[in-house]
Amino acid sequence: MAPTFSKDRSAAIPLHVIEQSRFDSWHKAQDERVRAWVEVNGFTGARGQVLLVPDADGRPLMALAGFANPGQRARRRFMLATAAEALPAAVYDIVSGLDGQELETEVFGWLMTQHRFDRYRAQQPGGATLVAPEGVDAVRIESLVAAECLIRDLIDTPAADMGPAELEAAATDLAGQFGASVDVVRGDDLLDQNFPLIHTVGRASTRAPRLIDITWGEAGPKVTLVGKGVCFDTGGLNLKPRAGMALMKKDMGGAATVLGLARLIMAKGLGVRLRVLIPAVENAVAGNAFRPGDILTSRKGLTVENNNTDAEGRLVLADALALASEEQPDLLVSMATLTGAARIAVGSDLAPFFTDHDDIAEALSRAGGGVADPVWRLPFHEPYELKIEPAHADLDNAPSSGFAGAITAALFLRRFAGPGRYVHFDIYGWNSANQPGRPKGGFGQGARALFEALPGLVDL
Repeated sequence: MAPTFSKDRSAAIPLHVIEQSRFDSWHKAQDERVRAWVEVNGFTGARGQVLLVPDADGRPLMALAGFANPGQRARRRFMLATAAEALPAAVYDIVSGLDGQELETEVFGWLMTQHRFDRYRAQQPGGATLVAPEGVDAVRIESLVAAECLIRDLIDTPAADMGPAELEAAATDLAGQFGASVDVVRGDDLLDQNFPLIHTVGRASTRAPRLIDITWGEAGPKVTLVGKGVCFDTGGLNLKPRAGMALMKKDMGGAATVLGLARLIMAKGLGVRLRVLIPAVENAVAGNAFRPGDILTSRKGLTVENNNTDAEGRLVLADALALASEEQPDLLVSMATLTGAARIAVGSDLAPFFTDHDDIAEALSRAGGGVADPVWRLPFHEPYELKIEPAHADLDNAPSSGFAGAITAALFLRRFAGPGRYVHFDIYGWNSANQPGRPKGGFGQGARALFEALPGLVDL
């Protein structure tokens, strides 16, 4: 269950969020008993500090949470989540210290501290709950939390329980919640309906490959989301080493993220015609696995020289993007855990994206900064097109130089996305260490930025 705001404001403890540089003025404004309690407990408003202040009868009068000064805030997301994790179990009501977008972002982070991935082990929910602060759009924030929890739970689920069929079930369940339609092409039917690359990548697995197609909305601009759904990636015949395979349950992070974004769009009731395409496969090893050096023909008719079976994500996305482009959507977005090169370039915290449209890039950058979902534009550098053009086919899925790997992968996908408004996200989808509001494990990247920017991107 996704965390929600407490409805019991009458039982809530007032919480003052105190910026360290303003601590002295706040402290002087309190009565003598409060000042003495704060002093004896050494509270100074430093980031991460919390303190309960009792009344004369020993019951909680207020709670205090230290908060970073403005110049320090860019260094960490969801700083109030630190307080949420440190405060005793109770209901709290933020009454001072935060407002506007910063308040909304921080309470989102607070709610996310209460989320637990408990499918395999019973866990206690987060103890410090929160009432919706005055002036905050509680419905919107709870929707953002529900979408993020969906993304995290899908990514965190091991591949044994999140194969193509289980990913289909999750997509079908989401569609059912909002009255969306689902069509699925499975197994050899992929060949009959001209999705040869999806079939090729997934055919060696005992779990049939498939293309999941969700549609919702009857009027408005066409928005199509394509998410890479490689439920486990062995690397194929170019087998990954043990360390490289350890996190491959997260290789369906693009699919998880577009499902989270779709949930936001449908819950809000945005006036768009939404389509979600997820090529769901397992890249396995068997006698019928595709081979290095094979030349494959895509749905679009372009041939691909397969020089690395571990560069399979762009192959399954190619067929899905080709299908998406056939109806010329007003906005086409692909999201994928695609290249290690993207992580080398910007690290795991930023979500790099590619687009030819400056207005899209500017809107996404603004939106990402506002909702604590940072994104960073990388270039479709056209001189690198030569790197993806081999001698014996139209395209090369794994240029041998190794340079600019994220860019060449994005250029490869652009060949299938058509000439319209297209954005590609090369996300990581994984947090390698516990951080405030973001425990170790799967997490969403780019979905909140896209949702925030979407009305302007398609003129809603």
